[in-house]
Amino acid sequence: MSHSVLISSLKMTETVENAFEQGLERYKEGESIDTLIPYFKEICDRSPKNPTAWACLAWLYLLADKPESALKAARKSVKIDSRPPQARINLALAMLDTGAKGVRDHIEAAQQLISLDEDIRNDIMENIEDGLSRKPGWKSLERVKKWLVSPE
Repeated sequence: MSHSVLISSLKMTETVENAFEQGLERYKEGESIDTLIPYFKEICDRSPKNPTAWACLAWLYLLADKPESALKAARKSVKIDSRPPQARINLALAMLDTGAKGVRDHIEAAQQLISLDEDIRNDIMENIEDGLSRKPGWKSLERVKKWLVSPE
C-alpha cells in the first residue's frame, strides 16, 4: 500500500488532531523523516491554518536538508501565528540554510518569547538538543543555540 493511500485511509477515520498527535509520537519513536514528511504534509493540507503543523513540517524539512521547502513551511507557520518561538526558530534556521535575509528579527522575537516563560525555554532547548542529536554537526542550529543561550 502506498503512503498516500495509507494516509488517506487514516484521514477518513481520524481527526487532524489525532493524526497530528500520532505523527508526533512516530517522530519521538524515531520513525524516518522521509516517511514523516508526507504524513505531516497531508496534515497541513487538511488543516492549512494550523501553525503548529506547519512548524513541524518545516522542522522535518530542515532535518532532511530541504531548506527551500522548510522556508516555505516556516513562513506559513509564522504568518498564521507569529507568537510560538519554535516557529520563529524554524524560520531563522531555514533562512540561514538558504541565505535569506532577516534572521535577526526572528531570533530576537524568539529570545523575547522564551525569556518570558521557563517552560517554553526548556522546551526550545530540548528541541534544539533533539535536532543536534538527529542531525549532528548542524551548523545553523548550533549558531541559533549560541544566540539563544548567550544573547548579545
